[in-house]
Amino acid sequence: MPLTDSHCHLNFPGLREREPEVLAAMAEHGVSRALNISTRVEEFDQVLGWAERHACIWATVGVHPDTPPGDEVDRASLVERARHPRVLALGETGLDYYRLEEGRTPADMQWQRERFATHIEAAREVGKPLVIHTRAAADDTLAMLREQRADEVGGVLHCFTESWEVARQALDMGLYISLSGILTFKNARELQEVARRLPQDRILVETDSPYLAPVPFRGHANQPAYTRYVARFLAQLRGCEESQVETFTEENFDRLFKPLAN
Repeated sequence: MPLTDSHCHLNFPGLREREPEVLAAMAEHGVSRALNISTRVEEFDQVLGWAERHACIWATVGVHPDTPPGDEVDRASLVERARHPRVLALGETGLDYYRLEEGRTPADMQWQRERFATHIEAAREVGKPLVIHTRAAADDTLAMLREQRADEVGGVLHCFTESWEVARQALDMGLYISLSGILTFKNARELQEVARRLPQDRILVETDSPYLAPVPFRGHANQPAYTRYVARFLAQLRGCEESQVETFTEENFDRLFKPLAN
């Protein structure tokens, strides 16, 4: 069974200029699908374009939490775009407090919380799941997901790097956990232990390309084909066959995002 890259940015520099090469590499490595993630309003047409050109590519719509305030989108616009049959989810959305300016605190990030709430409301209206980014903001992210009833549509914590306690709370809300190339890094011991403990019916794999290339490509540009190396490492961690990782991550992707229903 092939693999799906559940999170990549094909319209970013380093990938968009290499469209035929990127698709050929996916096929060579047995990566049959990829979910192309939107991070800004103005890039949505590019993100969707990949999905309209290639049956193996799907799209999302959303504004990344690290995008500066002012680049907003209202709920109606999100809903309209999310109804496109090639769009599987709302996001990448969430909270990111990592780059707080000096002298500022999470209390100053109300604009991010409002943006996140708008995405959750749109997801609930259209009935599609959320692709969730959280960095240095896990408590607030989980609290908002509960308060805004995100469990009604579900979603995935992408590029997961948090503790088992955060994972446990996410799992209790019905969320999925997506593992990236970070899993293969030598200093990712805590994350590797989390990956061993996760129930197999909640795990996805991703690249977040062109970032975070897995070992043995660390330091180089990432691409969807390298999902293969994340899956291979995950199989070794969990003491199972690589084919088992293929099977359960594909089933999980289909259950969460329902591509066959679009």
